[in-house]
Amino acid sequence: MDGATGRRTVPQSRERIARMFEIQAAGCAAYGAGLYGLLLRRAADDIRAGGPCAEAVAGHEDAPGPDAVALRLAGAVHALVLSGRAPELAGYYPSAGGAWSPEVAEECWSAFRATVAAELPWVRSWMTRPPQTNEVGRSNLLIAGLLYAVTAAPLPVRLFELGSSAGLNLRPEQHRYTAGGFAWGPVDSPVRLADGWTGGAPGWLVEAAAAHPKLDVVERRGCDLTPIDPLSEAGALALRAYVWPDQSDRLDRLAGALRLAADHPARVEPTGAGDFLAGIDLRPGTLTVLWHSVMQQYVPAEEWARVEAELDRLAAASTPGAAFAHIAFEPERVGGRFPFRLSVRVGSGVRVRLAEASGHGIPATPS
Repeated sequence: MDGATGRRTVPQSRERIARMFEIQAAGCAAYGAGLYGLLLRRAADDIRAGGPCAEAVAGHEDAPGPDAVALRLAGAVHALVLSGRAPELAGYYPSAGGAWSPEVAEECWSAFRATVAAELPWVRSWMTRPPQTNEVGRSNLLIAGLLYAVTAAPLPVRLFELGSSAGLNLRPEQHRYTAGGFAWGPVDSPVRLADGWTGGAPGWLVEAAAAHPKLDVVERRGCDLTPIDPLSEAGALALRAYVWPDQSDRLDRLAGALRLAADHPARVEPTGAGDFLAGIDLRPGTLTVLWHSVMQQYVPAEEWARVEAELDRLAAASTPGAAFAHIAFEPERVGGRFPFRLSVRVGSGVRVRLAEASGHGIPATPS
């Protein structure tokens, strides 16, 4: 208690994490996720007040921003909803058949807070895992980068990914992409990425798609420190739990990607990015592609230095008959902004920036 004002003081570490929740709430609201915009703001207040949410995040107060503690808590509660352990809260979660609107904000928050309090040990256990959305919408950008690369090096593709999570974006040629006169991929795909480009797809992409109506992917592998098995019940629950519950398009894409995972195997190795890349060499008669999306921020600086050294090694070894391409969809600093940008480097050539998009990959805008 502050003796001068009579107000309760909030410990500095608790105030810090409450502020992180508010920043995440604003980000969710900006992406159209009004449900989390509300719940995470109210959770911030509950943390300051020492309520159940403060108990849930205890021990995480000094976690760095990339640990995304707010999303860990939101994902833990969403998992309870999806698994039938929070029936009252489920009535407000569209992902579980409920209905959300600002008019039921107080009732929804009350049910959320009560769920955290009732399931505190389970929530705290869940929060030890990192958030892994494995956002399938990002393949909208990644496939564009891949078509750009195969136009420069028209060879069968070996596809490798850093930070793969469940490896759902290792099957990009199995998705259907459409945008204003542009269409590519199997017409019967369970993953449909519609309206992928603002104002229609750029000319270079239309031409590349026409030249390569199909891609021959002869190998697909990824790495992740904590890979998720998309074919397991627990793995599928974790993936669904980290999708924001009022974003039905993302949930539909994930459901389709989980169906594809059963039919098109992809191996995700439990290893770091540097070690994974050190084991990759170019192969004659193929285009070796290394890509990653919205994961670099989670990698320590010294580990990323190893990644860059390995990328330079592969780029220097690239030839027309045994080619290499590096595709990245990552945030980049532009003044005071951090737009998410698609960039491609083929061989030892110049890195080309091709597009910008939201962090979820749709819609994209040509650079």
